[in-house]
Amino acid sequence: MTVSNRARSTPPVRVGLALTGVLLIGINLRVAFVSVGPLLADIGREFDFSSAQSGLLTGLPLVAFALFSPLAPAIALRTGLDRALWLSLALLAAGTVFRSMPVPTALWTGTVLVGIAIAFLNVLLPSLIKRDFPGKVSQLTGLYIAAQSLVTALGAAVVVPVSLIPGSGWRLALGLWAGLALIAMAILLPGLKRGTNDGGASGSAANEPSAPVRFRSPWKTLLGWQVTLFMGFQSVGFFVVTTWLPSIERDQGISETVSGLHVSAFLVVGTVSSLLTGAVLGRFADQRLLGMVGSLLAMAGFLGLLTAPGLSLVWVVVSASGCGSMIVTALSLFSLRTTNHVQAAALSGMAQSVGYAIGAAGPVLFGFLYDLTGDWTVPLAASAGIMGLACAMAFLAGRDRVLPEQPRQRPAAPAGP
Repeated sequence: MTVSNRARSTPPVRVGLALTGVLLIGINLRVAFVSVGPLLADIGREFDFSSAQSGLLTGLPLVAFALFSPLAPAIALRTGLDRALWLSLALLAAGTVFRSMPVPTALWTGTVLVGIAIAFLNVLLPSLIKRDFPGKVSQLTGLYIAAQSLVTALGAAVVVPVSLIPGSGWRLALGLWAGLALIAMAILLPGLKRGTNDGGASGSAANEPSAPVRFRSPWKTLLGWQVTLFMGFQSVGFFVVTTWLPSIERDQGISETVSGLHVSAFLVVGTVSSLLTGAVLGRFADQRLLGMVGSLLAMAGFLGLLTAPGLSLVWVVVSASGCGSMIVTALSLFSLRTTNHVQAAALSGMAQSVGYAIGAAGPVLFGFLYDLTGDWTVPLAASAGIMGLACAMAFLAGRDRVLPEQPRQRPAAPAGP
């Protein structure tokens, strides 16, 4: 595979900067909000949060993903792709700093800004890869996802030790991640000065169909909703574990530092599981087996935490294996269940918008059930049940079929006399 003509005609230094920019944007997509989980107890004590409020704090970025992701393409078209990415990184840096300020509303406002910024970056990064490296889309996507997961694991491991440094606290531990966004902004700045802000149009025009592609909206199909619900249910497993595992383990007598390492282990094992699933996914005619196995592993992880909490690390590894496999399967279904890239984009937009909304509700519901019952039994059992629903959706969405290519036609009116 080769890169685009544009990349071949560009000096190697610029190509290297573009590749570095892709990786730096990728690692900014998760660490800024996943690192909140290990510090949630400290934040909750300072603000006297209920468990439901703590869950809402971690769920707000997901709400922003669901609400603001559809706006990103229009903004990129208006401002140019490079400028839109740069402004999104600036918003991410500002939100990360603002939520760490000792201002009453700063925590909530900054968290919303972080969510909006990551929503835009999630949507725009694939456009950047397709424009600058169209021949290496799969390789670079796998590379930035792996880098993203490893840096996120590192972040989850170090935030608690940083917060324990005298004179530091949770604010510095969260605020330091603004540095990653600032570095990415510096890497992208030369592109802005060269005026390469074409919004991706020049890189994608050749791939656009000569005539409008007609297809039935995924919102009106059972298959579209099956893929969407699988996307949403699998995201509940990931975000519940990364949000609430430290609190669950704290009640089992596990220190915050060790729990942070467990969250890191969850992310690292999930990365390996994702890579393995991606390597074998294309060998199957349908994806039912992989989707169901991943769902059952995630279910076993929650049931293990419920019935044998002393083996917490074992259940972390089991659930990570399931969650890592499920996310790759879910993202792949956007292409495997469609016949062209326009249809795939429509299904992706539907599944990610609704899926993030479901994912955002997961940690909040988990915290609410804990407040209601006073222990972790019901929340963990409910989470296992949701993984059971994911297994059912995997069976339905994983079948080898695609969305209808044409919209449903109304019966023709009878001819007149």
